[in-house]
Amino acid sequence: MSTYPDLHLYIDGQFRKTTATLPVVNPANEQVIGDLPIADQRDLDDALEAAGRGFRVWSRTSPRDRSDIILKAARLLRERMNDVAFSITCEHGKPYRQGQLEVVRGSEFFEWDAGECQRLYGRAIPGAPGLRHTVLRQPIGTVAAFAPWNFPMSQPARKVAGALAAGCSVILKAAEETPAGALHIARAFHDAGLPAGVLNLVFGTPSEISSYLIPQDQIRLVAFTGSTVVGRQLTGLASDHMTPVLMELGGHAPVIVCDDVDPEEVGGICASRKYRNAGQVCTSPTRFYVGETQFETFAQSFVASADAIVVGDGLNEKTQMGPVANERRLAAMSELVEDAVSNGAELRTGGHRIGNKGYFFEPTVLANVPDKARIMSEEPFGPIAIINPVSSLEEGIAQANRLPFGLAAYGFTHSAANVEQLVDGVETGNLSINTLEASLPETPFGGVKSSGYGREGGEEGLHHYTVVKNVSHKIAIG
Repeated sequence: MSTYPDLHLYIDGQFRKTTATLPVVNPANEQVIGDLPIADQRDLDDALEAAGRGFRVWSRTSPRDRSDIILKAARLLRERMNDVAFSITCEHGKPYRQGQLEVVRGSEFFEWDAGECQRLYGRAIPGAPGLRHTVLRQPIGTVAAFAPWNFPMSQPARKVAGALAAGCSVILKAAEETPAGALHIARAFHDAGLPAGVLNLVFGTPSEISSYLIPQDQIRLVAFTGSTVVGRQLTGLASDHMTPVLMELGGHAPVIVCDDVDPEEVGGICASRKYRNAGQVCTSPTRFYVGETQFETFAQSFVASADAIVVGDGLNEKTQMGPVANERRLAAMSELVEDAVSNGAELRTGGHRIGNKGYFFEPTVLANVPDKARIMSEEPFGPIAIINPVSSLEEGIAQANRLPFGLAAYGFTHSAANVEQLVDGVETGNLSINTLEASLPETPFGGVKSSGYGREGGEEGLHHYTVVKNVSHKIAIG
């Protein structure tokens, strides 16, 4: 059996400890499993200096050589998958098998960007005789990257992959609650031969680190995944210094179930996806708008699937859903359920904490929830589903667009006309039809409205880590 790793910062190619530490807690049993070193200003200054040196080396490294190192790190992560997955399960709580799949997905981000970095093409623009115009893409510089706790390995991987593939250096501030996933990435790149300073990993009080790093002249891009509230704060701070941002923010994903599908089948499919990662996914399907004629059958199927989910410690092979991340999430879930019921919602199943040890919450279904309930406007980020009837596809689209979020949305239908209506009408950065998979490494991922700015993944995502330079060259003088 694997063990939880000894935790370190990673700065200038060296792993280091600090005097100040924070405990890392296993959410399944509330036991302390690690002591996390906390960076102070000296550590951040060291990281900035190292990243500057690293950028000068890495930006001049050929795309082929960058690709080889990134691919070697990805191979090491795949070879170490069981150890990484064990760490993820211990610090986050998700089932071990889901931890393994996260390692695979994170490795795929590295693998795709490693290939694509060799195709960061520019273009030639026809000009007058003797005049040539060339458009180049060059690495933007040092990136300050901030990753959340819900996917300890794959979320940092997404940012590191794009930055390194483009030729940038990175200072990564990973989540203090789930630090080991990012540490495994740092170890893989260290062992793969990444030059010192290209990747730096720090931990600490999020507001203190962001407020110190973002204003630095050396930081040329801020890449953040997290809540809309914090994203707005960081965007404002970056804008004071004209620093571009890449923001993947909150969502409250709608699912529109049309009346031409099998509601029992779709209900089971939707429930199995809803409770993945205990619902702690920014793209988690949450607001289900179901045609009136299909509503009750869909709801019954969904509830039956929710009731069958085995909740427990992620290291138990029978577990299908682990705990929520912390005690704060338990309180938030309970408050949202109580508010919804007090406003007239039907609690079809769940709604309560499980036991008194570990942060376990029942898979929960609320039906016929009025718009005035808080959960209709606030992303639960937990194992709660909302199922409401709609009289038409038009009403479903209107409800989907009612909120200021637009990260992911889903639809189920067999009608080509309905598909076109969904594509044209739903305001979202990512729309999935007859599937609940929101993104892949090769596809651009990001939101509209209050769900963020920019894209990660795909060709579009890689471009965010570059700047465009136009070169006009007069060949003949005279």
